[in-house]
Amino acid sequence: MGWMNDETGLDKTPANYVPLTPLSHLARAAKVFADREALVYGEMRLTYRQYHARVSQLASALVQAGVTPGDVVATILPNVPAQAEAHFGVPACGAVLNTINIRLDVDTIAYILDHGEAKVVLCDSQFLPVAMQAIDLMEGEAPLIVEVPDPQAGVPEIGEQIDYETFLAAGDPTFAWVMPLDEWESLALNYTSGTTGRPKGVVYHHRGAYLMTMGTPVTWRMTLYPVFLAIVPLFHCNGWNHTWMMPLLGGTVVCCRDVAAAAIYDAIADEGVTHFGGAPIVLNLLVNAKDDERRAFDHTVEVFTAGAPPAPATLDAIGKLGFNVQQVYGLTETYGHVTECLWNADWDALPQDEQAAIKARQGVAFPQMEDITVLSDTMEQVPMDGATQGEIVIRGNSVMKGYLKNPEATAKAFKGGYFHSEDLAIQHPDGSMQIADRAKDIIISGGENISSVEVEGALMGHPDVMLCAVVAMPDDKWGEVPCAFVELKEGRTGDEAALIAHCRDRLAGFKCPKKVVFGELPKTSTGKIQKFELRKQLT
Repeated sequence: MGWMNDETGLDKTPANYVPLTPLSHLARAAKVFADREALVYGEMRLTYRQYHARVSQLASALVQAGVTPGDVVATILPNVPAQAEAHFGVPACGAVLNTINIRLDVDTIAYILDHGEAKVVLCDSQFLPVAMQAIDLMEGEAPLIVEVPDPQAGVPEIGEQIDYETFLAAGDPTFAWVMPLDEWESLALNYTSGTTGRPKGVVYHHRGAYLMTMGTPVTWRMTLYPVFLAIVPLFHCNGWNHTWMMPLLGGTVVCCRDVAAAAIYDAIADEGVTHFGGAPIVLNLLVNAKDDERRAFDHTVEVFTAGAPPAPATLDAIGKLGFNVQQVYGLTETYGHVTECLWNADWDALPQDEQAAIKARQGVAFPQMEDITVLSDTMEQVPMDGATQGEIVIRGNSVMKGYLKNPEATAKAFKGGYFHSEDLAIQHPDGSMQIADRAKDIIISGGENISSVEVEGALMGHPDVMLCAVVAMPDDKWGEVPCAFVELKEGRTGDEAALIAHCRDRLAGFKCPKKVVFGELPKTSTGKIQKFELRKQLT
């Protein structure tokens, strides 16, 4: 039968088995890269030794505040050092990190704090008034608020809550981290836009994040000591896991609070930024920057772009400016990017416009993923003919544990042994995938997901509205924005400004329609609104 059937003495022990966790990267970096620059934000510069000590202080302070393993600690922060420190400090005390989108409305923030049962919230001073309003709306126990001012950005302390540095100072820089006993333990909680109202809580495990940090450098062809500009919000899939990854490579994270062309060019020229990720809107910013916003640099900057397929013209233009752009694709449920447009040297001879069209594909699976492909409704592989549509399905270690407190949605998402993206795509003969449509009717504006159903729900609350449908409208700046088609009740006259204002009272600003078109909506014989007909009017 062979010796494998008798493995006496061949067990897991502390010597040969350690649960995988991205915490290990920073623990190692504090020894191996102790004096290298780890975190940069304006005048603030931390070595890995200092970074590790501050993270330890944060973990210790959270324990002193009553946080226990398995508790949730939330953040409402832009990409500032405290947000990066929370990515290690929160799990280092055994807690689960919940980074909340700073652009959300008060009601949604209140729901997330209640649903996730946050014990502590680290909140930027700019967003503190909104956070306090949200806490007033909560049904459960209010969390402790720690205020994070940012005087460098002109965001002074309000002073009603304990401030971050005071909170940190009470912590022990030699605190012994609470490492996971099981790599399946929960690491992070991220809320994703849903098509049925409330967002779903996506739960990450330590193993998935660790493997994401190991697969990404392979895909991005990274070597030691990269300088990474944190443009992707750390509340989006934890910044695609890049902050957890950088200590692995002894790299430097350069924080970027406000995304602007001048700030990006300055970071590249002054800090030597080598890598960043961003939605196509970021590429457009760089292409369309004014002369006084641009800075010269003498190295190629590697860029991951995702969120919506970039226009081939944009890819063509930015390539000439010193940026090598790689299209990636993923979802909140997959820790961010899990497919890449893997380049084939044979394509180098193609005309620029054809190269740009290929670069706009979502591509093939990252190395840490087991299988990502396009299947039919009956879970069969679609022909790889560049024409037949199916659904992108995903299997691998960088897939979420499931949706918090929602076993029905989790079971549906994992039906048949794959995670179902609900994104419709075609597959080319080389296996690369290309999104053809979004089955969930999600509008992706500047990298932010907007549920058309949520916007429609707000519009339907207006007394003049009989029926409505919201679809994506192309936009030069944001990629796409919501456009509302409204069928009015008899005797009512359309007031575009009033309807948009109505939405603004109920939704985050970026979710509100930017245009309202009045008229009878096209419907099927059963009364279903034909959104594809509405989209045709906008192209």
